[in-house]
Order: sequence, then C-alpha cells, then structure tokens
Amino acid sequence: MVRSALSNRGAVLGKGPRAGFEYIPAATVMAGSMMSLLPIVSASGWWPDWGLLMLVAWRLLRADAWPAWWAALLGFANDLIAGNPIGLSTSLWAALMIAMDVLDRRTLWRDYWIEWVIAALFVALAELAQWQVASILGAPVPMRSSTTPAVVISILCFPVAAFFAARLDRWRLGR
Repeated sequence: MVRSALSNRGAVLGKGPRAGFEYIPAATVMAGSMMSLLPIVSASGWWPDWGLLMLVAWRLLRADAWPAWWAALLGFANDLIAGNPIGLSTSLWAALMIAMDVLDRRTLWRDYWIEWVIAALFVALAELAQWQVASILGAPVPMRSSTTPAVVISILCFPVAAFFAARLDRWRLGR
C-alpha cells in the first residue's frame, strides 16, 4: 500500500511541457501581436493589443512559462509588427514583467477577479504609456476618443486571452 502511494504512476507534479512545446507561450504572444496585421480599419483605434493581452494572460497563468528577459524580445517583435516606435513595447513589456514578478512575491493568493483587476491595471498603464509617447512625438491623439475605448475593450477581452492561454497550457502540458 505504501509502495503504491509512493510510485510516480499518474503523477503530474513537477512535470514540464511535452517535448518541443515549451515555445507555445511565446508563439501565442507573437500570434497575438500579428492580430494587428488584420485588415481592420478604424478611425479611433479601438482594436486591443492582443500581444500584450496574451503576455499578461500567460504571465498570470504561469510564472515559469518563459524567462523574464523574453519580454524584451517579444516586445521588440511587437514593435516591429505593430508599427510602434522601436523600444516602446520592448521597455514597457519588460517593465510589466518585472512588476508582475514583484506582485507575485507580494501576494499570497489570487483568484480570477483579482487577476482580471491586475490585467486591467497593466493594460490601462500600457495604453496610457502609448498615448503619452504618441503625444510626445507630436501625434494629435485625444485621450478620450482614442485611449478610453481601447482600454475598455482590452479589459473586456482579457478573459478571452486568459481562456486561450489556459486551454493551450493544458494542451501543452498534455493534461
């Protein structure tokens, strides 16, 4: 009886992703960044930053999905794909990953609603930073008509990104 309790048959604790599937989180963040390439035309810029949403969703789901320095590389790729000023997403995503690391060390538990509030805070800060950089560069971007709809829609789309990240994680780990 003791021997059967100590055997590892069927145990999944400490087991990593299947072979070759460790890059799925980074690939989904890149796929999210490529969503900005879809031919959707809008005058107000309401389309959410799916790359950022997937990055936050994966980071809140799994702290060990990738090393923290990958956020800078993924942000650089997002800058190139989305047409942001080079370095904007690079520095912003790296700062968000550092903030999430600090937050993980400070919190003892989180539930779904707290993660949604955390994601909403990070998305709002990222949109505000993008708006600030655009205004510094001289773009006539009014905050109310451009940033507010993007923040609200991104916050409402976060559960979709979290759902995809959770489903892909279960598939990636073979559970």
